[in-house]
Amino acid sequence: MIVVTGGAGFIGSNLLAALEGRGDLVVVDHLGDSDMWRNIAKRELADIIDPWEFRDWLKERSGDQIQAIFHMGAISSTTETDVDEIVENNIRLTSDLFRWCASEKVRFIYASSAATYGDGSQGFDDDDSVAALSQLRPLNAYGWSKHFIDRRLARVLSEGGSPPPQCVGLKFFNVYGPNEYHKGNMRSVVHQLHPRIAAGEPAKLFRSHHPDYKDGGQLRDFIYVKDVVDVMLWLFDNPKVQGLYNVGTGKARSFADLASAVFSALGKEPRFEFVDTPVEIRDKYQYFTEAKMQKLRDAGYDREFTSLEDGVKDYVLEYLEQEDPWL
Repeated sequence: MIVVTGGAGFIGSNLLAALEGRGDLVVVDHLGDSDMWRNIAKRELADIIDPWEFRDWLKERSGDQIQAIFHMGAISSTTETDVDEIVENNIRLTSDLFRWCASEKVRFIYASSAATYGDGSQGFDDDDSVAALSQLRPLNAYGWSKHFIDRRLARVLSEGGSPPPQCVGLKFFNVYGPNEYHKGNMRSVVHQLHPRIAAGEPAKLFRSHHPDYKDGGQLRDFIYVKDVVDVMLWLFDNPKVQGLYNVGTGKARSFADLASAVFSALGKEPRFEFVDTPVEIRDKYQYFTEAKMQKLRDAGYDREFTSLEDGVKDYVLEYLEQEDPWL
């Protein structure tokens, strides 16, 4: 079996689609009363487990029954204020899974985040040494929870602890693509802009409140979810690769570039409207993120990443413009 926690979520469901045919697929996730079930409706699955029952489910199984756990599940909202809930979901469960995988000799690949880099003042180098990680200052509880795990695992490994046979953390940057439709205000800007642009309205972007960046000129490392999945499949096929890795393109692009790519995909001329960044997030707003990708390259990953224009075009035309937008 291959287990994907958060398997009905955005990245998890894209990973499931790519893993079909590689083993019995088990999803661990809450489905609730939303349309998240559509993210996995086309998949052939062996089981769906509620996250609160997952620990008991694992106790009834041995490591030789499970090839790997891809731990994508988390409270991923950067504006979530219930920190106890974040600790239980993002820290406690991840720590328990790490220990189980180490004990049962099961491969463990988990989602970290570029939010661990905070305001970026310490750079975006995926150095997983204890000393380097201690310098990072996440700006929100979500980023802190991911950083907590990165630091804890680094400490365990530095002190000679016994890790899973493959243990990899992935610092995802700004991911966009199909099956993110349930994410509310955490959806990518591509998905948020698409209906406005399709309806002939201007793209609404945040005004810059930083003298070094023009309106719409804030920079992010946008990566298509299909590239993210390709990295995870490569790791699955290369079990000797270990460590903490950035997953971005290595090339920052502006929100204006992103919006322009949506206009281009729809055959329209770019038009913009700028609004003030909300006061409550203004002091935590990142104006620049760009993944350092050399570490992953040095590990052997040599595939090219999809350009922003090609990724947005594929997402818009093959999914958002279709009657059935689900992968």
